[in-house]
Amino acid sequence: MPKKHLLIAALLLAAGAAQAQSTPAKKDLAARIIKQQQASIEAIATGLAQQPAEQMMAAAEQALAQRVPADKREAVAQGIRADAKKYLDEAVPLVRERALKLAPTTIGAVLEEKFTEDELKQVVGILESPAFAKFQQMGNDMQRALLEKLVAETRSTIEPKVKALEQSVAKKLGVTPSGGAAPAAPAARPAAKPASK
Repeated sequence: MPKKHLLIAALLLAAGAAQAQSTPAKKDLAARIIKQQQASIEAIATGLAQQPAEQMMAAAEQALAQRVPADKREAVAQGIRADAKKYLDEAVPLVRERALKLAPTTIGAVLEEKFTEDELKQVVGILESPAFAKFQQMGNDMQRALLEKLVAETRSTIEPKVKALEQSVAKKLGVTPSGGAAPAAPAARPAAKPASK
């Protein structure tokens, strides 16, 4: 989980103990911070809603191979995927909406209690800064540049290790390793969208 998401999660957990010493100005500043962090709040809620489905899908994948005849696996797998999609289509929006409604009384309360008005103004200044917005927008480009160079420079060292691991696991499972060359080093994946506005 990205550091920003951890910060929001920590604020949510700490909110239970928060006893706000609020002023209208602090409440307004906290609301502005929450607005800037909306994407992170939604990402936390989405992850929370997706977690049970991901766990069940992983368990179902193992069970399919062990308990369902080969000729019926694809049909059963499609049914399970459809059930998971239905759950996600219903659960994710509900949890995200609820998280956004809870944010002012949880995250906002922590912000109002733990920060002075001046500190909240500084945080708002950073979050609303055009330079910070540009920095956030460049996150994917910066990550992609690093990952492309990292993959290129470590591929020759990592691929033999991946092949050795594949062979070791296959031997322990009593199966033939997938034919041909070892899998390529992980491709550069774009970063999650930054939580700006």
